[in-house]
Amino acid sequence: QVQLVESGGRLVLPGESLRLSCAASGGSLNIRALGWFRQALGKEREFVAAVVWRTGAQMYSDIAKGRFTGSRDIAKATAYLQMDSLRPEDTATYTCAAVTLPSTTLRLGDVSSYDSWGQGTQVTVSS
Repeated sequence: QVQLVESGGRLVLPGESLRLSCAASGGSLNIRALGWFRQALGKEREFVAAVVWRTGAQMYSDIAKGRFTGSRDIAKATAYLQMDSLRPEDTATYTCAAVTLPSTTLRLGDVSSYDSWGQGTQVTVSS
């Protein structure tokens, strides 16, 4: 497993941009993939985006396509989620998660693939 700490969440106006960070420590060399999930109040957690750590390949949910961009900096052991054209419905707690176990089949959109989770950072989009 690895320790993950998110940052960057805050209150923004509709249409604005925000970049979230997810810093990994204590085992970052074992990261195989890093995903972003979000959970709005009263709703289930949903997949947003993910990046395969070694290759940089990305996967997005329909809610993220065209507006959000995931990336990672291996040297800094940090992943990023660039969110553009934010909408009020993007309001949620955003959490990053990592796949580190070598035996796990990579299903990037599947919560059960991830074995390490951060605490989350709140994003509020409101006028």
